[in-house]
Parts: sequence; C-alpha cells; structure tokens
Amino acid sequence: MAVTVTWSGHSTFLIDTGSGVLLVDPFFDDCPTAAFKAADVACDAILLTHAHFDHLADCVPIAKRTRAPVFCAFEIAQWLSGQGVEQVTGMNLGGATSVPGGRAKMELAHHSSSLPDGSYGGPAASWLLDVGGARIFIAGDTGLFSDMERIGRPDGQGRGLDLAILPIGDLFTMGPEDSLEAIRLLKPRLVLPCHYSTWPPIEQDPKVWADRVQAAGLAEAKVLAPGESLSLSAR
Repeated sequence: MAVTVTWSGHSTFLIDTGSGVLLVDPFFDDCPTAAFKAADVACDAILLTHAHFDHLADCVPIAKRTRAPVFCAFEIAQWLSGQGVEQVTGMNLGGATSVPGGRAKMELAHHSSSLPDGSYGGPAASWLLDVGGARIFIAGDTGLFSDMERIGRPDGQGRGLDLAILPIGDLFTMGPEDSLEAIRLLKPRLVLPCHYSTWPPIEQDPKVWADRVQAAGLAEAKVLAPGESLSLSAR
C-alpha cells in the first residue's frame, strides 16, 4: 500500500492513506500560493495543528460540506462547535486518536495559537501519524525543540519516520538552519519543507535548503510545487 502526500501550498497537505484522505491545516482561498480552492477539496478527516488563520481559515466550510470529523486542540474544538461544526474532537498534547488508515498522535510544538476572535486557541501542536503503513511527522508551526529526538525514535516494530514535514520560513517558525538540526534529531527517511515563500517575510529558496540537507547526508530532501504529490511505500 502507498500513502500519497499532496502539498497545496503554505502548510496545507492532503494525505491519502489508502483508507481515506486526511486534510491538514486547510488554508486555500486566501492563500496566495494555494493550488486548490476550498470548494473543490474532498476529505475524510481534518487535522489542525493550531488556530492561526493560515492553518484554520477554510476549516469550517469544508467540515460542514464534507461532514469530515475534525481533530484539534480542545479550545479550537469548542470554537468550531460554536461555528456549527458538528463532528469535532477536542484533544490535548500526548493524546492519540483513530483516523482513516491508522492513528494520529498530537505531539508538541513551540508556537502561539489564537482563534479568529482573538481568544486563546490552546496549545500549538504537531502530528505524528501512523497511517497506511507509513510513519509521518507533521511539525506544524514550531521552533526547534529537543523532544524531536524522542518523536523520531523507532517504534516498537523498529520503524523510524518515513517522512518529516518541517517549516523553513523563519521569522514565525524555525528557519533553514534550525531545520537541519531538527532533521538530525528526527532522522526521517525523507523530508519536505513547508511554511515558506507564501509572503515576502518568509521568503526562502527551498532548493538551496534541499541541497544543504542532501550535502549533510541527513535525509532525502524533496521539494514539491503547490499541487504536486509524492508516494510513500510502506516499509
């Protein structure tokens, strides 16, 4: 079985596990680099890393239209319920849940989180997925933190991370330099960049970044264009 990962732009991903499609951080219609429009997106579950507009903006209309369950921090879940989203599960750091194709664990991230009304959005998070036979770490918006070494440790079956998705834009998240240390800690087989070049303040050259990753022998670095996909085969 192969898991297909598609990048729309910014930090928005569609992950086809073979048993359903997970939508991560839906930001389409107001995203200048998005490959898709919210109205055209189909999914079977939605995962949110935190409450900032560039990760949450299109969650409500997509969740209402598709009736896909949303998994997120407890505070975001309360807000979504108030917006009329019926299938929403509030979680907290360290918790795990079943999703189409496997399980998702809400892991640490070091970042802020506030809802559109300015209220507290709960802790920012990352996601550790075990889906379709692949292990995927989606860092969300975060700075470098030492627990990445723990997150990247092989599981009980000796499987490390097949893919790590890391922000490289700097200013609001880790930049290219710290992302290299994150890769050293996580030890993924493959790494993808995100949260860069959406707007001028986070402009980065992803090919330069990928060359640095490859030159250091840290992982295979892949750069996707918005709308492009890659396949992960289960090990």
